[in-house]
Amino acid sequence: MSEVPGDRKYSGEHEWVQLLDDGLVMIGITDHAQEALGELVYVEQPEDGATLAKGDACIVIESVKAASDVYAPISGALAEANDALADEPELVNKSPYEEGWLVKIDPSDPAELDELMDADAYSQFLAESSG
Repeated sequence: MSEVPGDRKYSGEHEWVQLLDDGLVMIGITDHAQEALGELVYVEQPEDGATLAKGDACIVIESVKAASDVYAPISGALAEANDALADEPELVNKSPYEEGWLVKIDPSDPAELDELMDADAYSQFLAESSG
């Protein structure tokens, strides 16, 4: 069973979102997503200063199995990309909720967070989609 921390929100595309104390939002892929992808070999981050629109493909993750897009779960301006992933994309596999985060954005519409699933709803979503 995949790990689903209770301090985050989740999208139906298996991204997680965590509101930080400074108002930024940290985004990554879920434990379920990294398990499905397999061993990651490359992460292509958005350009510095990029503006992300909810639902847009913004990051490309390549694994030994396939290349997959990561979609912006909310809209905002890129504040920081996790530069460690350039040299160690496997951090996403080892620690998808901590060291393997992908980007931090400054949300343009914080109300979009309310449209995402909480941990219980995401766990239910996983159970229903695998059954």
